[in-house]
Amino acid sequence: MTDDRSVTGHDLWAWRESARQAAQAAGVEAREVDWLLMAVADIDGLSLKLGTVQERSHIHLRYPLAELDRRWQQRLTQRVPVQYLVGETPWRDLTLSVSPAVLIPRPETELMIDLAAAAIANSSIGDQLAEGIWADMGTGSGAIALGLAQTFSAASILAVDLSAEALAIAQQNAATTGLNQRITFYHGSWFEPLAAYRGQLSAVVSNPPYIPSALLPTLDPEVVNHEPATALDGGDDGLTALRLLATQSPKYLVTGGLWLVETMAGQGEAVKAMLEAQGDYRDIQIWLDLAGRDRFVQATYAPE
Repeated sequence: MTDDRSVTGHDLWAWRESARQAAQAAGVEAREVDWLLMAVADIDGLSLKLGTVQERSHIHLRYPLAELDRRWQQRLTQRVPVQYLVGETPWRDLTLSVSPAVLIPRPETELMIDLAAAAIANSSIGDQLAEGIWADMGTGSGAIALGLAQTFSAASILAVDLSAEALAIAQQNAATTGLNQRITFYHGSWFEPLAAYRGQLSAVVSNPPYIPSALLPTLDPEVVNHEPATALDGGDDGLTALRLLATQSPKYLVTGGLWLVETMAGQGEAVKAMLEAQGDYRDIQIWLDLAGRDRFVQATYAPE
């Protein structure tokens, strides 16, 4: 009995070459083929780069080559993100499960964990905050909550999401990364499930929906047709969720607590002005992403 999930290196290489040509013809980056292969087969990037994959007598795939090809056709014809096709994505040093129920965690969002670590290192009550209760609002796949749990080993992490499907993915990721004992999951809209934590949070961290509603149809088909609209749509001006986080967080943060959000490029000054008008924040800073765009806004809760 043959295992149809095992192929020769020669056959897999031939499929790769064909898939790369089809990608270029369809306007999809050819490197995604290698990303897909590394996710579903026991091969690495160097063997693909050098071509030594061809020399192997057999390579085990997660599913048959015909199924791999079927999924790749979905990428080309339906613009399904490759991360959804394999059901996972790398993020920091983790491999996270993803599905169309959750936003695919972006590399730039990884910077939020580093910004949080730097903020705590620079805080006069950093030790206290690092051992406190942190909230990841709109957790999605759980990426930020997991990154915080890794970085702040003495903190308790709360992860909130309105989507039960998203929370199930986040809980799965917490279990597979061994961080499930560190994170408590809450189903509900923003702060609604956290009434018991008023005045107790060391930090509110969030990558909320921030795209203005009118811009959604202009996004890449991979995003607008496949990622959850609730994780993207920020209302008429894109600031609906950010406004809520700015106005509601003071009820929950300890004095000196951290407020840290991701925004769309170009929203930094508007969010800063929002925090200044609210009146309970100081040390308001706008941070750039790796592409040099304003991407994060950080503040300290310090009521007069």
